[in-house]
Order: sequence, then C-alpha cells, then structure tokens
Amino acid sequence: MLINDIVYAKLAVRYDRIEELDMFVEEAALIMTPFPRSALFLAGKAFAQYRRAGGSRTGVMPDFLIGAQAAVEKIPLLTRDVGRYRSYFPTVKLISPSL
Repeated sequence: MLINDIVYAKLAVRYDRIEELDMFVEEAALIMTPFPRSALFLAGKAFAQYRRAGGSRTGVMPDFLIGAQAAVEKIPLLTRDVGRYRSYFPTVKLISPSL
C-alpha cells in the first residue's frame, strides 16, 4: 500500500514518537511515495472548483492532494469519504468499507 507525506502526518497523530510510527510503516509494508507536480496542480484546480461550489475553506486541502495523487498516478484510493473524491476525482477507483 502506498502512502504520501499527508497520510504519514495523519498517522503521526496516533504515535508519541517518530520511531514508533516508522516501525508501524515498516511492519505494515507501507511505501512512501512523493507527490508529482502534476498532482499538486490538479489538487489546486479541484480545490478551486470546490470553493466556487461553496465548499468550506478549512481542513480539506489535504484530501484534494491525496485525491489528485491517486488520479494522476492511476492508483486506487482507500477512504471512508467517498462523496468528495467521487465528485472531484471521478476517475479514481475508490475502495471503502461503505461501498
């Protein structure tokens, strides 16, 4: 399973020490992958579309970065929040417990 810097940061909330998180990442065989510039650009464009549609400003940009990376790299996305990803990244295959 691939993760990016944002997912790593979200996981960090659950750990007291970086070494513990790094051990989890290694044991879970998670692979860190950087953001391609094209994904960063797509995230900005999708976020602008979201704002024009009346979306709130706070706390959602990381989701747009994650969705854009999945779209650009054509990889499935594991999420519980299918609505936003379906709306702004329709080409991304979503994997969700609720699907």
